[in-house]
Amino acid sequence: MAVAVVGLGADGWAGLTDTARGALTGADVLIGGPRQLDLLPAGECAGLRVAWPSPLRPAVPKLMAEHAGRRIAVLASGDPMFYGIGRALCEELGPDALRVHPHPSSVSYACARLGWPVEDTEVVTVVGRPVARVSAALHEGRRLLVLSAGAATPGEIAALLRERGFGPSRMRVLEQLGSEREDVYGGTADTWEHGPGDPLNVVAVECRRDPGAAVPRLGATPGLPDAAYEHDGQLTKRHVRAATLCALAPAPGELLWDIGGGSGSIGIEWMRTHPSCRAVAVERVPERAGRITRNAAALGVPGLRVVVGAAPAALEGLPAPDAVFIGGGLTAPGLLDAAWAALAPGGRLVVNTVTLESEAVLAGQHRRLGGELVKLSVAHAVPVGGFTGWRQAMPVTQWSVTKPKHQGE
Repeated sequence: MAVAVVGLGADGWAGLTDTARGALTGADVLIGGPRQLDLLPAGECAGLRVAWPSPLRPAVPKLMAEHAGRRIAVLASGDPMFYGIGRALCEELGPDALRVHPHPSSVSYACARLGWPVEDTEVVTVVGRPVARVSAALHEGRRLLVLSAGAATPGEIAALLRERGFGPSRMRVLEQLGSEREDVYGGTADTWEHGPGDPLNVVAVECRRDPGAAVPRLGATPGLPDAAYEHDGQLTKRHVRAATLCALAPAPGELLWDIGGGSGSIGIEWMRTHPSCRAVAVERVPERAGRITRNAAALGVPGLRVVVGAAPAALEGLPAPDAVFIGGGLTAPGLLDAAWAALAPGGRLVVNTVTLESEAVLAGQHRRLGGELVKLSVAHAVPVGGFTGWRQAMPVTQWSVTKPKHQGE
């Protein structure tokens, strides 16, 4: 029999449809968080009540197996398929094993109260995730809804906005949406003085950048200003970085290996192209690995994984990549072969180098595997006495190649 997945709002039992109520009153087992279970009237819902343990995800298969053959109802907050338990249940049991009864999500409620079109509103969740994720969504004039982790989240967001140069942004905290205790209060991040309120809240942000902010303005495309990064000189410079990301061609859901991470700029900007993009930065120098972690948090992608070690040994056990970038250590024995072997058919490999020795390696690989070999040269205008001249940066040789989908291509 299908598992009923019932979305509950802050208004609890009163906000449910008759169909959703029927799924709960007819259940032998009711599974949910303690707050959700407390919203159900004991006289109406007589099933065994089971609270989710922590951590939740590993408990899903065990609980489903333990109560197999009984009528199960799982409780969720709002829409179960929007950052909810519905995803885990679908992945574990399959969609055909579920009967989902959605409730309006907190996003729908918030947009209704604010008069914001849902399709024009960006949503970021910090439930079980770092607040630093919000940084990647900060752009002048954008409207954000942040799904809070608790009562302290609004204050943490205000502090992040000030740190990232968005202090003038208007913030509104919407608490207990849909219940009789619904409340809204606000202010700007610069002047935020509200203490922690109700833990059940959503934070609305109207992004306004301080024109005098010391933090550089960040665009939505690869090629962020070099000043956005903390680095020791090991940084793929802006124009070459943009060309490198173009060759890597990130797509939603894909995974990058950034080998010889340096300051982490390639992996960071890969992840900034879409919230579902993932990256692993491999860096042998511990100090630089720490710097990558700090840069990733500051630029809104704290989920970037950093592996400390020298490639190719450090690649052992990593999930298979969709693309690989090698920015350092090219001459390490076996590195190129290991990277190429790890790629699935259709995967991309991009290598940058500035030395003649590494360039010779790339020329040989280009003859063997094909692809595109280019030289990238950038010059910057600088003062020359009372005049202006060009200062040439060290040229970069770049080899990019796609692994054939069939042998012999």
